[in-house]
Amino acid sequence: MARSPRPRNLDLWTIHFPVPAVLSILHRGSGLLLVLAIPWLAWLLERSVSGQEGFRAAADHLDSAPVCAVLVVLVWALAHHLFAGIRYLLLDLDIGVERRRARASAWLVNIAGAAVALLAAGRWWL
Repeated sequence: MARSPRPRNLDLWTIHFPVPAVLSILHRGSGLLLVLAIPWLAWLLERSVSGQEGFRAAADHLDSAPVCAVLVVLVWALAHHLFAGIRYLLLDLDIGVERRRARASAWLVNIAGAAVALLAAGRWWL
C-alpha cells in the first residue's frame, strides 16, 4: 500500500487556522457555554423572584468576583454568538462571501465580541 502524499500534522497546537475557522469554532463553543449556563441562570431567576430574601441571596451571589468573571464570559459568549450568527445569515444570503470580505467580517465579529465583554467587565469591576 502506497503512502499518501498528503501531509499529516496531528499536533493541534501547531496548526494555524484561518480566522473564519477560528470564528466557527468559537461560535460553537459560545453556543455550548450559553446552553450550559441555562440551569444556573434559571436558578438565579427563580431565587430573585421568590421574594425579598431570595432577591438578596441572588444579589449577594452575583457580587462575588468569580461569579462576575463567569458573567463576563457569558456576556462574551452571547455577544459573539449573536454577531457570528448574523454574519452566517449574511453569508447564507451571499453577502460578504468573497475571501477578503469573509476574513474581514470574521475579524470584526471576534473583535466586537471581545469589546462587548470588556465593556461588561469594566461595568462590573469599575
